[in-house]
Amino acid sequence: MDDGHQNHVLSYSKLALVLGILIGLTSITVIVSRIDLGVLNIWIAIMIAAIKSSFVLLFFMHLKYESKLVRISVVGTIGCLTMLIGFIFWDISFR
Repeated sequence: MDDGHQNHVLSYSKLALVLGILIGLTSITVIVSRIDLGVLNIWIAIMIAAIKSSFVLLFFMHLKYESKLVRISVVGTIGCLTMLIGFIFWDISFR
C-alpha cells in the first residue's frame, strides 16, 4: 500500500533547533514590543510572526517535504490573507 508518500522523520536535534529559534523569535518580539518605535512596532511584529509561522509550516507541518501543488496552494492562501490584512490596514489608515 505504498501511495508514493514517504515518512519524513526529523531528528530531535533539528526539532530542538527549530524550537530554539521559535523561542528566540518570541523573546525578540517581547523585547521589541517594549521599545517605542512608532509605526514600525506593528510591522516588526508582523514580520517576526511571519518568520515564526514559516518555521512552523516548514518543519512541524512538514510542508518542506510536500508536493509542489500543496506548496502553491499554501502560498496562494497566504497571499490572499496578506491582501485582506493589507486592505484592513489601508482602510484604517485613511479614516
